[in-house]
Amino acid sequence: MTDLSAFPITARWPAQDPSVIQLYSFPTPNGIKVSTMLEETGLAYEAHKVTLDDADVKSREFLSLNPNNKIPAIIDPNGPDGAPLGLFESGAILLYLAEKTGRFLGETAADRHRITQWLMFQMGGVGPMFGQLGFFWKFAGARVEDPLPRDRYVAEARRLLAVVEGALDGQDWIAGAYSIADMALAPWLGALDFYGAREVTGWDDHPNTVAYLDRFQSRPAVQKAVNIPPRD
Repeated sequence: MTDLSAFPITARWPAQDPSVIQLYSFPTPNGIKVSTMLEETGLAYEAHKVTLDDADVKSREFLSLNPNNKIPAIIDPNGPDGAPLGLFESGAILLYLAEKTGRFLGETAADRHRITQWLMFQMGGVGPMFGQLGFFWKFAGARVEDPLPRDRYVAEARRLLAVVEGALDGQDWIAGAYSIADMALAPWLGALDFYGAREVTGWDDHPNTVAYLDRFQSRPAVQKAVNIPPRD
């Protein structure tokens, strides 16, 4: 049997089957990325609920796997060098799983680079900017009286939506064929609804993007992934 005892996180979230991928996550946009990939590929895995409370993400055990105290993270007991591999950062995990399975990273080297550029677009742009929009529109930042930060992130979200809208003109998926770039991007587009920010960002003025998110959310793997691990 695979021994994962070298990973302190398993003391707090024990593996029932240490021979399969261990997912430590919560169904936020970043968490949904990885659960979607696992469902799409059919890889065997166990999901462990790591809430966003400090008691979980800032625990000694979780920090031992992800010192940046953010979900998701994984342990693959069958790493590329014949030893278990722990990884954090959702984009890095998507790339790893795509390479491991040979799926959702395109058919050619050029495909791979096009997909990677859109993955980086999400990681460096859409995720951070939409996250700040959520903070200043819905959460604690909404109490800030100065409108400047809120207006800045609304404007940036609108700009990024325009980029996505243009990229989707004439194609169903952001890099051509369905890929890890879509698994990264679409959950964050869905977050605008959760933030109550669709109207302020002009969501309905982006028909390509609206259809794209509907297309993504209709996939059976995604419909499972949005509640992995279960919130309750």
